[in-house]
Amino acid sequence: MFNIMLVCSAGMSTSLLVNKMKDYAALQGIEVNIWANAEAEAKSVWEKADIILLGPQVKYLESKMKEMVQNKIPVAVIDMMSYGTMNGKKVLEDALAKLG
Repeated sequence: MFNIMLVCSAGMSTSLLVNKMKDYAALQGIEVNIWANAEAEAKSVWEKADIILLGPQVKYLESKMKEMVQNKIPVAVIDMMSYGTMNGKKVLEDALAKLG
């Protein structure tokens, strides 16, 4: 089971993406726990994640998040096209590829 945390600013569109990722995972029989947090909340729950995905709108947080996790887990920015089209399949596949 992989734990994937998405970080965004407000959470509306990211919550939709989380649901699309969960739907695709269920269809494929992939066991994942996926959730979204705002930046402020991420600081207190990041240790529950195996990877942190940042929405393109908060790409500026990438170095700050990497510093926070101290290379313990991957931090990546979600591809803008995949995010814009709410392509849960692609975002999940990209995350799983980064996890090995």
